[in-house]
Amino acid sequence: MPPRGAQAARSSLYSPDERRRRDASGWTTVQAVLAPLQFLAFLVSVALVLRYLVTGSGATLASVSVVIKTLFLYAIMITGCLWERAVFGRYLFARVFFWEDLFSMVVLALHTAYLAALFSGFLELRYQMFLALGAYLAYAINATQFLLKLRQARREWPVPADGRGTVLAATK
Repeated sequence: MPPRGAQAARSSLYSPDERRRRDASGWTTVQAVLAPLQFLAFLVSVALVLRYLVTGSGATLASVSVVIKTLFLYAIMITGCLWERAVFGRYLFARVFFWEDLFSMVVLALHTAYLAALFSGFLELRYQMFLALGAYLAYAINATQFLLKLRQARREWPVPADGRGTVLAATK
């Protein structure tokens, strides 16, 4: 858990070095591409899962859509860890993303439980779809956490270097 005083002592999400590393990292671009693709897969899959639950048709398509959404989740989790390492020097649980990363573990566990149920046949298909919806609810909460962090980061940039609202020219 991040130290209590660390959050209060440092109001900015990123230090200047962390911001520089974030902006220079290719993983930032990868995350910016994967996140909306994962969200699109999520929207399509929610529609297909709900269609199956309401009508009973399209089971295979719904199942495949959940697998695709889960693969996007794995991809964004792996590249997110690489991004966090590049920016903060650790793969997970950097101070500013501690709670988002912690809840990401719940999201990952639920999606993985879905795959286990699907491939083992442990749950009936209808219950697999309910498990997928539970995973999707957790994903929506986690995505909201990250969007709020992104909003916070955007509000902090540009940070006035002279403390009076004037942005000083960057030097190399």
